[in-house]
Amino acid sequence: MSLFLFVTLLVITSASLPASSGNTPYVVLPRNITALSGSCVQTPCTFNVSDFEDKLRTTKGIFGYWLKRTYQFSDFVFNSSGPIIKGFSLIEMVGNLSRRECSTVFYNVKNNHSDVYFFRIQMEPNILRFTFANPVNINVLDVAKPPKLNDLPEVMEGTAVNLICSAEVPCPKQPPTLSWTNIPKSANITTQLQEKPDKTHSVFSSMTFNASYMDHKMNISCTATYPRNIFNNTTVNSTVMLQVLCKRI
Repeated sequence: MSLFLFVTLLVITSASLPASSGNTPYVVLPRNITALSGSCVQTPCTFNVSDFEDKLRTTKGIFGYWLKRTYQFSDFVFNSSGPIIKGFSLIEMVGNLSRRECSTVFYNVKNNHSDVYFFRIQMEPNILRFTFANPVNINVLDVAKPPKLNDLPEVMEGTAVNLICSAEVPCPKQPPTLSWTNIPKSANITTQLQEKPDKTHSVFSSMTFNASYMDHKMNISCTATYPRNIFNNTTVNSTVMLQVLCKRI
């Protein structure tokens, strides 16, 4: 089974939206991201400020910061001008600030990294220095949540069955892989990464097959394997039992 993943932490809620339109500065972030310890987490991030293009033409440098817990500038953990990093082994800003993109990858996250993080933009010399009010809450867990697997009603022998398994992708640079056990002989499996409206990602695997009486009471499992840098890989699974009804002659 192949996994097509071409893009660069496990329950994620809706994104924070700008409070108003017009010239009000805003940043768009997920409100909450659940990450897995020992792995990385990507924070989708876009922003806007008034007269940004005019400011961009006059600035000599544009820099992004991440502040932990408070608005205080002294509490920053990342400064893209260096980059200067505090409390993390590596942070990478993958967004292009000149295009109002501030998406950032935090690597090798630990439990003590669970906190709220504010994004700050600076355009120098002293053109703009602004910390956005709405933070992202990063919650780091030691155990990944099991993948979601759709439950099935009783199915008639010979009918098409479609099982869909999905798992959250806290960090597209280190995505989980999905695998199946007890695969029926007629099964066709496709797997793909999907971007959600808040710019976070999930991986989906779909298995389609024709139900056979030989599959009755078979337990089919979907397993998500999450890579981790400082621990062994984590595997979690979900299982469904097939109930196949035989056709009457």
